[in-house]
Amino acid sequence: MKKTILYIFFGLLILTTSAFGVHKFYMAIYQVNYAPEKKMLQITSRIFADDLNLALQKKYNKKLNLGTDKETAEEIVLLKKYLAENFSIKVNGQSKPMTFLSKELDGDVLVCYSNIKGIPKINSLEISNSILIDWNSEQQNITHITVLSTKNSILFTDSSRNGMLKY
Repeated sequence: MKKTILYIFFGLLILTTSAFGVHKFYMAIYQVNYAPEKKMLQITSRIFADDLNLALQKKYNKKLNLGTDKETAEEIVLLKKYLAENFSIKVNGQSKPMTFLSKELDGDVLVCYSNIKGIPKINSLEISNSILIDWNSEQQNITHITVLSTKNSILFTDSSRNGMLKY
């Protein structure tokens, strides 16, 4: 009887650890809003801080502590550089420089604020988003775009890093 209970216990243990294992979900969320009165795009990025630190560590070969008390000014420079290299927007067919404004930690998510100024009118937006995708091919970046009450969303993945919207 004890052997039967022991076999059942180990069988259930193996079943629960293998069949119901936790699978981490790799997702970042971006919001791009056009503010016509200010003639600017306002960009908010929500990226898991631990994933971002690991991706930057792989890219720059140094341990980073973004979103912690150990964060340094040099790490902020690397963050800005990484975001600029991996997230870009063309407005009406022309590349526009993005200005990093600030960041804050919301739980385990690093929220970054940026903008693009000098946009009197939007006919098209071409967005390129490869943030964290080179680090992890399972990464998905969803970008919600609002231009003059028109809402769209684009999903960026390893196989789809660019999106185009026309207005």
